[in-house]
Amino acid sequence: MSWFESLILGLVQGLTEFLPVSSSAHLRLTAAFSGWHDPGAAFTAITQIGTEAAVLIYFRKDIVSIISAWSKSLTNKEMRRDPNARMGWLVIVGSIPIGVLGLTLKDQIEGPFRDLRVTATMLVVVGIVIGVADRLAARDESGGRHRVAKPRKELTDLGVKDGLIYGLCQAAALIPGVSRSGATISGGLFMGYRREAAARYSFLLAIPAVLSSGLFELKDALESDHVAWGPTIFATVIAFAVGFAVIAWFMKYISTKSFMPFVYYRVALGIVLIVLVSMGVLSPDAGEAAH
Repeated sequence: MSWFESLILGLVQGLTEFLPVSSSAHLRLTAAFSGWHDPGAAFTAITQIGTEAAVLIYFRKDIVSIISAWSKSLTNKEMRRDPNARMGWLVIVGSIPIGVLGLTLKDQIEGPFRDLRVTATMLVVVGIVIGVADRLAARDESGGRHRVAKPRKELTDLGVKDGLIYGLCQAAALIPGVSRSGATISGGLFMGYRREAAARYSFLLAIPAVLSSGLFELKDALESDHVAWGPTIFATVIAFAVGFAVIAWFMKYISTKSFMPFVYYRVALGIVLIVLVSMGVLSPDAGEAAH
């Protein structure tokens, strides 16, 4: 991997990690359209450490409060009623599905799931799902014609059942094209949560999953002779800087704006990709990682 490739891929990772468009799909497509080798699951996981560092800094006050309250709740039963302590436990609960499925489906994630036909299909299907969830939330918030606005749930309403559903939505993002934020936020909207609440839990829930995945891949990468460490670290730093700016913008955006622009983009990109693969312009395994 060249330094120029790492610059572009780092920018792509930072720009797309927190938007509901699928960062893994865009890294895959950037390689395919550029004629580069697929950066691979290890590169994706390691650069995600950079974008997750942006989450840690952006939500640092929330995270410190959650960890502090959760730690105290281990020995103090009264602290288990504290909202921050409950959030700590619910992040753990919500992380179970992706932990189990990530280990179980590791070979598929690094193989068949990276087929461009799968990516294209997920871009379209999940795009439509996000659109439906967005319209449902907008209807409840506005009340629609001749209707009273329907109150939506806050994170204080979150329980084990909803936490597990969020976790299953996050696990779907193991397939390129789904989008971690897109799946979890739309899942939250379907369950009746406010946009900001759904996004906040989505980002907090991603922390253990992304960091553990990145560290797991990092361990394997350290034992490999095929990792271009300089470009990979450079891409991770770029992803962190760009990702921090994007998450700050996105949290403000979702408070008043619709997800529909992202829906139209996903569906259009997916259709274009399906057409290109069907016509033979792109191979289903275009840019496949070198072994």
